Amino acid sequence: MTKVQSADGTGIAYDQVGSGPAVILVDGAMCYRALGPMRPLSTLLVPHFTVFAYDRRGRGESTDTQPFAVEREIEDIEALIDEAGGSAFVYGISSGAALALEATIKLDGKVKKLALYEAAYNDDAAAGQGWRTYRKQLAEVLAEGRKGDAVGLFLMRVGMPAEQLEGMRQQPMWPMFEAIGPTLAYDAAALGEDGSVPTAKAACVAVPTLVMDGSASFPFMHATAVALAKAIPNAKHRVLQGQTHEVQAEVLAPVLVEFFNRS
Repeated sequence: MTKVQSADGTGIAYDQVGSGPAVILVDGAMCYRALGPMRPLSTLLVPHFTVFAYDRRGRGESTDTQPFAVEREIEDIEALIDEAGGSAFVYGISSGAALALEATIKLDGKVKKLALYEAAYNDDAAAGQGWRTYRKQLAEVLAEGRKGDAVGLFLMRVGMPAEQLEGMRQQPMWPMFEAIGPTLAYDAAALGEDGSVPTAKAACVAVPTLVMDGSASFPFMHATAVALAKAIPNAKHRVLQGQTHEVQAEVLAPVLVEFFNRS
């Protein structure tokens, strides 16, 4: 593990493995190097790339600095790209895909190609109202220091029945979840006020982009992927057969290798 200092002094912990062109992997909510899908993906990408897997600020071994803004997380990605030599491919999943999209636009020329898996936007009007309610509730519990309740809100939002939540609280991994509960606000900020697909913003992405979703995932993820692929000028859309939101590294890695290596 190595650390790089972001622009505001935050220490961003990362692993750098492999050789070849650099790829930055951007996690979604509740995930970091020790808890999430990036480690197996890194292993499969290593024969082809120099892979940077990192802990987003406030998670794992990275530190944090207040006040938060999405721009701070973009600066974290920029610090990693600078460590990689000044340019890199970027892959993001879920809310991490939204952050990766923002970074690609802001870091003009530093991101060479962008790959997105199921950026968690949703254009449905009812979903937009639910998203606003979630953000309001999340802000309230975090303001009161109730990190565990923040995690509970998130888990129920993504489909966990309320009656199962108490059992989850008894699991050995719960303290790890609770520790990063405040960063759920960072994921929410990356997805925007109403969580809708930011087509106008996506139209500003100037690099080759691969937009992916899974055929066995939530239906709105496919609609979102189609909308993003239409909005981004140089984008391709691909459906990964049989995949859910928790995409398997063995299926994803060859697709990323093909896309990033394509001239």
